[in-house]
Amino acid sequence: MIEEASELIGLQVYTSNGVFLGNVNNLVIDLEGKRVEGLFIGETNPLLVEESKAVNIPYRWIQAVGD
Repeated sequence: MIEEASELIGLQVYTSNGVFLGNVNNLVIDLEGKRVEGLFIGETNPLLVEESKAVNIPYRWIQAVGD
């Protein structure tokens, strides 16, 4: 189990089909609600994201962490 939000930085992110998307570079935090809203993925897989642009993945889309 993740104990601190900073432990998410650097983790690899995969699609539900097991295709590598990229690594977590930063977090999008809801300060008022005190929760992680999204994962900022930089240098994404060019097969999934045009020009390997950075993307923000809503945290509610995450199915597992550390598997």
